[in-house]
This record gives sequence, C-alpha cells and structure tokens, in this order.
Amino acid sequence: MDTLTRRVTRAAVWSETGVELREVELPEPGPGELLVRVDLATVCGSDLHTVAGRRPAPAPSILGHEAVGRVVAMGPDTDHEIGERVVWSVTAACGRCARCRRGFTAKCERVRKVGHEAFTGDWPLSGGYAEHILLPAGIAAVVVPDRVPDAVAAPAGCATATVMAALEAAGDPTGRRVLVCGAGMLGITAVAACSERGAEVLITDPHPERLELARRFGGTPDSGGPVDLAFDFSGSAAAVTAALHRLDLGGTLVLAGSVAPGPTVSLDPEAAVRGWLTVTGVHNYEPRHLSSAVEFLTRTHDSLPWRDLVADPVGLDAIAAVFAPPPRAILRAAVSP
Repeated sequence: MDTLTRRVTRAAVWSETGVELREVELPEPGPGELLVRVDLATVCGSDLHTVAGRRPAPAPSILGHEAVGRVVAMGPDTDHEIGERVVWSVTAACGRCARCRRGFTAKCERVRKVGHEAFTGDWPLSGGYAEHILLPAGIAAVVVPDRVPDAVAAPAGCATATVMAALEAAGDPTGRRVLVCGAGMLGITAVAACSERGAEVLITDPHPERLELARRFGGTPDSGGPVDLAFDFSGSAAAVTAALHRLDLGGTLVLAGSVAPGPTVSLDPEAAVRGWLTVTGVHNYEPRHLSSAVEFLTRTHDSLPWRDLVADPVGLDAIAAVFAPPPRAILRAAVSP
C-alpha cells in the first residue's frame, strides 16, 4: 500500500444508541480491493429510515452508500490508478453464483452491501460516513471527471444508477407519455433522464415544493390521462394503483419505490392481457447502470440544477445533524469527511 499520512482513519459508527466517532485502523487492500479517501457522501432516505428504526440494519455499522472519493491505495489485480476520482456500486458480488451468472449481480447469493455491513465483521470500513472506505473485490468503481461537482457525482452510486436501471426496464422513453410518481431524488432524476430523451413527462407528488423542483428538470405536474410508461418511486400503494390504471395499450409500469412491506395492489388479469401491459420491478442495479449514471451526470451537470438538490455538507463531527429529513426543497443532506 502506498504510504499514507495516517495509519488510522475516522469513521462515524452508528448504533441504536446514536453515532460515535471512532478511529479505525486503515486496512491493507487485498487482491481486487481499493482504499478510497471519501470526499463527500450524500444521505439516502434508506439511511434516514435505518436511524429512525423503520428499517433493519446491522448495528454497530458505518452507514452511507452514496459517495465520491479518490483512490489512495489498491491491491493487486485492479484496473484503477492511485488518484482516480471514483464512485462505486452499492453491492459487492461474488461473480460465480447462479444469480451472478444470469446477470443479476446485485442479487448475488453472497451479496455484501456498502453501508449495510456490521462494523464488528470482516469489513468494518464499509460505509461512506468515514474518511476512508475499503471497496472489496466485486464492487464496481467508475471514474468521474473532475468537472462534475462532488454533490452531483455522489448520488450516482444509488439514486442515479437505480434510475438508469428503471429506464432500461421500461424501454426507450423517446416521444412517449411518461408518468413519474414521487419527486424525491429518484423521481427528479427520472424526470430529467426521460425529458433529456424527448419524453413528455408528468410528475405526481403531494408536496408543492417537490413539484416545483421537478419543473426545473423538465417535468409537468400531472393532469391525468393515459400514459405509455409509468415509474413509481414513492412506494405508495395508492400511487401504484393509480399508475397501473393510467397505462395505455402496451404500457409499462416500473416499480422501484416499494422496498418495505405495505398494502397489496390488485391486478385485473384480463385488463393486463387485453392491454398488453407490463409490470416489472427494479431493486439495485448492475455495473452498466452505474456507468450510464456517470455519463448522464457528466452530460447534464452544467445544464440542470443538480447542485441545488444537495445541502451544503457538514463535517463528521456534526453528522448527527443530517440524520433528520432535510427540508422538502432539499433532497439530500451531505457529509464531507
């Protein structure tokens, strides 16, 4: 490993009793591993749910799975270089199991996940709320151009890449009528991506502040009527039901927001058959989607107001302040370790 100025790093370790800053020994990267100095991490809604007790997670652990940083050390058998600025995937896959061989590496039978692993396990530096993170073999890391600001690049590893996977599942939105349910970070990103490809994009959300944000990315508040494609990022059973009933002939509904138990939604099989309807789900994403996310943000970082969606970062010492939901006009809090 290249000589580092410190042999320990600081990390914000979360447990049910709160967040504690700890010093952690810097590991020696093994084969295929990268040690990355974290420049900025954004706070995904799933982390807020974890801290609020609405989502099970190992404790203690280092949370945070949306981040950007620079490679400071690496083991053998890597395709990167010291100093590269990268974002990385949420999932680390084995590459050998039946799911990986079928192309579902995000659902690897032995999957490990950034920001979701026990601090007391064999991968303590697994989250972005730390000065350094160790990326094991099986993580996809994608180089980000320096001209893309940290606050724009960091969400690529979760929100943006997930939207790229949802768009692939839906098919080309060019020239089509699109409904996006939920104007959080994923919904706003979907609005922007579909608008860039020439779609007519309608957006639904109960909060006027979010609808106004969506306008700035090419969305129009929903006015009803049939649609060709619909995306649900809200996780609301009512929104899913309404979107399903809006699909025109040959329409597709992509579900990406239903990541917790909730009410069931009924499907009329005859309507699906006669309408040639498709309903599919997307959870996490593949490495190609992360590459597409970086390409998309690189194209649009200076033409769309991505930076306005992310709050000014706090330091690790103040990280407890970001574990409350941000104002609705701000979609991501941020930490700068």
